[in-house]
Amino acid sequence: MVSFLLSVTFACGVVIAVSHVINRRFVANVYDVVANLLAFAAAVGASALLGHWVPATLSSVAILCWLVLARRTFRALRK
Repeated sequence: MVSFLLSVTFACGVVIAVSHVINRRFVANVYDVVANLLAFAAAVGASALLGHWVPATLSSVAILCWLVLARRTFRALRK
């Protein structure tokens, strides 16, 4: 049950992150990028320690999305 609930939670996070990446006009605030990267990194660590690999994988996908958004934010700040 814990694995299922974690999977649902992190799947929602992935949907939100992917939606932000698809929306090319969206530029996240620096604090938003940092907070989400830290939160999903902690989620990967916790899920891996618990042996819940599906939630850990979903959180890893969210991290990749937030790295794309971090790049977009960095570029926007340089302009």
